[in-house]
Amino acid sequence: MRALRIDGLRQVLCLGAHSDDIEIGAGGTVLTLLAAQPDVEIHWVVFSATGARADEARESAKRFLHGCERAHVTTFDFRDGFFPYFGAQVKEQFEALKSTCSPDLILTHHRADLHQDHRLIGELTWNTFRDHLILEYEIPKYDGGLPPPNFYVTLDSDTVRRKIDILMDVFATQRSKRWFVRENFEALLRLRGLESNAEHGFAEGFHCAKARLAPGVRR
Repeated sequence: MRALRIDGLRQVLCLGAHSDDIEIGAGGTVLTLLAAQPDVEIHWVVFSATGARADEARESAKRFLHGCERAHVTTFDFRDGFFPYFGAQVKEQFEALKSTCSPDLILTHHRADLHQDHRLIGELTWNTFRDHLILEYEIPKYDGGLPPPNFYVTLDSDTVRRKIDILMDVFATQRSKRWFVRENFEALLRLRGLESNAEHGFAEGFHCAKARLAPGVRR
């Protein structure tokens, strides 16, 4: 599988319903992007982060965005599991985001995610941002519902290790959950690496509903 290279990104918007979602779904992609382009501007937004989980969200963002020259981290305190019942208020925050940034790339939840909070964030992303490249990441969960992705970002082993190390180190509130284990995170990355014939055997999978390929400038 031939790889397309995306360079020249100026601004990236990362959206997560909960304090570990961006990291699980797209953490390796963020690390890979920053390693190549530390001058990219990143807006990192978490919609449900209260108490200890808010502390974890900020600490994790700090670690994932280490070296980023222009990082903006925003957290909200919408009630976990109740997003559809606060849809108007969540939508208002999306409208505010639209007025503060115009990203070249958006990383967000899959619109068909079986978790209601995830699904609303994915739907509002498309409802709010109409002229942007949107990649929808995947989150493993008890509900299942992981359809095959159609877009992959390949990762090297160092990036995979760093991603999972931060997850396991920072999110102490999640360690009691049986699914929140290193083996599950690595297994999904290995499976997506196999599907995409990744050079180092690892990849994060995304869903891309539509994209536009523009001709480059001859040099």
